[in-house]
Amino acid sequence: MEGRPLSPLLLAVLFLATSASDDDHSLHTHQVSTAQCGEYSNQVLEDGMCRLMATLPQLDDQRCPDMFRCTDEVSYWLHENEERKQQILALRETVSELQEELRNHRHRVKVLELQSEEKNRNNSSIEQRLHELEDHYAEATTLLHIQGSLIYDLQAQIQNLSLLVEKVRRNPGCMINIVRTSPMLSAQEALHPEVQHVRNCPIDCASIYYNGVRRSGIYTVVPSLGAMPVEVYCDMDADGGGWTVIQRRQDGSVNFDRSWKEYKEGFGDLHTEYWLGNEHIHDLTSQGDYALRIDLEDWSGKHKHAVYQSFSVEDESTQYRLHVSGFSGTVEDSFSWYHDKQSFSTPDTGNICAEISHAGWWYNQCFYANLNGIYYKGGRYSLKGKNPLGPDGIVWYTWKDSDYYSLKKVSMMIRPKTFRQHLSP
Repeated sequence: MEGRPLSPLLLAVLFLATSASDDDHSLHTHQVSTAQCGEYSNQVLEDGMCRLMATLPQLDDQRCPDMFRCTDEVSYWLHENEERKQQILALRETVSELQEELRNHRHRVKVLELQSEEKNRNNSSIEQRLHELEDHYAEATTLLHIQGSLIYDLQAQIQNLSLLVEKVRRNPGCMINIVRTSPMLSAQEALHPEVQHVRNCPIDCASIYYNGVRRSGIYTVVPSLGAMPVEVYCDMDADGGGWTVIQRRQDGSVNFDRSWKEYKEGFGDLHTEYWLGNEHIHDLTSQGDYALRIDLEDWSGKHKHAVYQSFSVEDESTQYRLHVSGFSGTVEDSFSWYHDKQSFSTPDTGNICAEISHAGWWYNQCFYANLNGIYYKGGRYSLKGKNPLGPDGIVWYTWKDSDYYSLKKVSMMIRPKTFRQHLSP
């Protein structure tokens, strides 16, 4: 229906479920017309639905009266219908969510099934791999034991090779073969239980120097007169080098109050303090003409030396009698003029000077030089010390004009008189 411009509600068509008031459910129509509020009509249809139609004009400052006979019923059913709609929408959303969740659960179940199958396959593969690793481990363990044995053998070979290299370093070109005694040997050779056949062996540190070695250190030499090999310290620095060191004192670490046998065979440490041994000194000085150098140092750091152009020691039958002469140097002589031609003695041989001095030396009555005496730190010592019988320090009388000043460092070394320094190896 048409009319003037409509108010906010132009047309409302409502279908409501209601019970027909008439017993035969016949169609009733009620129509009202009003000039102020417009028109409306209602009908009760055969299916029990209530049809309402209204056209309401726009009225300024006027309120239209209730035009609907079933207004309360309409409001009730409108409210109920709206709730039902909301419930249906909520149910639809819930169903949709449940369906989505169901799909997700099905997907998860599928994924879990696939993962389970994968794990089963992986477990089977892991078990197989584990067996393989166990086999490899057993093989590796066996190889490790073999390798350990090989390394041990290799280390032993390396050690032997190192010793061999060291021997070659100390004995360039030297070959020594030890043979047992036999009736065919000469009387001179038969004196030794074992005899060495020597070829190209250095007889002293000068020989090592001539072989091209210029570094100070410990080397093995074989004196030429059928003597046994002996390790010596070679000084390749002092006055051109080539010196075989037969005695050294430097820190008091070695006790020099020793027996005849110990002085005969030698004692101490080649790296620090030692006595090479009277027998070795005899063997070395018996193979040619040797010079002797004695280096001295006091406790203030001053150095002096004495050189003797001739030095030798006889064998044990003469108690290693000393022969020393031809002095020169930076200190006055306290050795050759007083100790030359003297036999060696030690405290256990009954020599009173050796007993007083607590050392082995070529004593006269008793000494002007006593390089194997007691090591007194600081230099000065007196009779109030532990030995009241007489002086017993490391003494070189003419330097300090005293028997009671013990030197800090001394060394004795020999080399052939004919030694000539080479400028290059």
